Amino acid sequence: MEVIIKESLVTQLQAVKRKSGKTYGQLAAETGLTNVYVAQLLRRQAQLKPETAPKLRAALPELSDEFVEEMMRAPLRSYDTELIQDPTVYRLNEAVMHFGESIKDIINEEFGDGIMSAIDFFCSVDKIKGVDGKDRVVLTFDGKYLPHTEQKAENMMSRLRLQDK
Repeated sequence: MEVIIKESLVTQLQAVKRKSGKTYGQLAAETGLTNVYVAQLLRRQAQLKPETAPKLRAALPELSDEFVEEMMRAPLRSYDTELIQDPTVYRLNEAVMHFGESIKDIINEEFGDGIMSAIDFFCSVDKIKGVDGKDRVVLTFDGKYLPHTEQKAENMMSRLRLQDK
């Protein structure tokens, strides 16, 4: 049921964006967010923060109070399994799968045993001209490094608290 409601809301939010005539880049400039984060907000994949709501309302005056209230709730982060069929999404997955192991090796070499956060994470899409003059897509993944920790029993607070009882 919540997925159906989300689909309807996303359709309506996308209609507001289209009616505005603004690009994600323009909305990003007006709100101080990244272009990908604005897209995430309008797809209900991110939560609109109270301090950002007035900026988004100014950028998209057609956003109703109800839309803004809903966007300020924690979203159901999900994806349509059919989405992988889209060539762009398929190629993004292919690129991550193809380069992922090498990226992991470099992260481990540069930082140590750990991962890049997808929670404390920034993402943007930019357009540049290549050396051959053709348009190129630049994806920036900017995630906080999170080291894996050694799991020492003495540091496991839940277990220590259970022993105290």
